[in-house]
Amino acid sequence: MTDEVGGVRFRRPREDDHPAIVGVVDEWWGGRSLHAILPRLFLQHFTGTSWVAEHGDGRLAGFLVGFLSPDRADEAYCHMIAADPNLRKAGVGRALYERFFEDARAAGRHRIVAITWPGNRVSLGFHQAMGFVPEDGPGTQPLWGTPAYPDYDYPGEDRVVMVRRI
Repeated sequence: MTDEVGGVRFRRPREDDHPAIVGVVDEWWGGRSLHAILPRLFLQHFTGTSWVAEHGDGRLAGFLVGFLSPDRADEAYCHMIAADPNLRKAGVGRALYERFFEDARAAGRHRIVAITWPGNRVSLGFHQAMGFVPEDGPGTQPLWGTPAYPDYDYPGEDRVVMVRRI
């Protein structure tokens, strides 16, 4: 796997990347207020399975924060992934995930999980293009046209559990 895609370089995040990441995440996620679900602890404790993409001049181009589940031995979890909207469809998000998949494989994991809101068509489309499938089983119901868990996080916070086997 190359270290560069379209002039964008990939590296492990550092704790000092936190201000730059939380500074763009709300904008990159279409104005949704998500910075609060990405506390600094993710860049203190999960840097070995997370990735940053950056332009040649060091500006942030994307990031993926993920970890190996300590309780589910076959699973790795992507907590958040985002790419600069100006780089969408340029392969940055795919390249971030491919690096995460390699980390998971190297640790003997075969199941990747990501959670998203059922109304987020961009996230759902991206994950499906990456080979993820919405979990569809007991407790799910069609929400926004997608199998989802109502009140997944708390009342009114429905979620789709996206799964990919690697």
